[in-house]
Amino acid sequence: MRINRILLATPLVVLALVIQVSILARLQLPGAVPDLMLLVVLGLALVYGHVGGALVGFGAGLLADLAPPSDHAIGRYALVLCVIGYIAGLTRPDNGQHRSATIPLVVVVGAAIGSTLLYAGVGALVGDTAARHVGLVGLLLSATLYDLLLAPFTVPLVMALARRTDSDLLSGDGVGGSSGSVLGREPAYGWLSTGTGLKGSRGNMATGGTGLAAKAGRNGSRRGGLLGRSVRGKAARKGDKRL
Repeated sequence: MRINRILLATPLVVLALVIQVSILARLQLPGAVPDLMLLVVLGLALVYGHVGGALVGFGAGLLADLAPPSDHAIGRYALVLCVIGYIAGLTRPDNGQHRSATIPLVVVVGAAIGSTLLYAGVGALVGDTAARHVGLVGLLLSATLYDLLLAPFTVPLVMALARRTDSDLLSGDGVGGSSGSVLGREPAYGWLSTGTGLKGSRGNMATGGTGLAAKAGRNGSRRGGLLGRSVRGKAARKGDKRL
């Protein structure tokens, strides 16, 4: 990942974790807890793509696994967010921007359902049966509802910040890259960047034109001399005949 992406993703993930642990987890809402970490990962994955989404998801999930009060195996949530970030990043278009808000909302719904099912599935593999006691259907409905209510205030903001940092980097690279390319191409394409080469090329063309004119003059004089000689020769022969 690029340095600017790491510098943006790290404070966003830490801030989301602090808000989720200190505020959202203490609301005592029925069913699941609003997953702000998931929404931040989705917002970054929709801009960075599948590779960036997987890396951000793994780092965010691992941080959530290590942060207290963690009551599950380390790496469980990291695996979930890594897979969700990768799949969400696959929906990123080629130009990096979605034409409407429908696809991000569909991604949020799918991620809320998929993360709950995957978390429960991994928990079943490691012997955690807490989802069975709470009720998987209730967790799915509540997680989807809470994430949908929180998504309009989180995902667009995260996506805008991610696009802004990427556009700033591209504009900076474009300036430096253009100057570097001009400097790099100066020996071969110096006439594109400075007027000296252009003047030199015009001078060469002018010199070449003068040379061509001189050559044409010499050729014309040679032809004129030959024609004069032939005319004089014919006149002399005619005079000899008259004599």
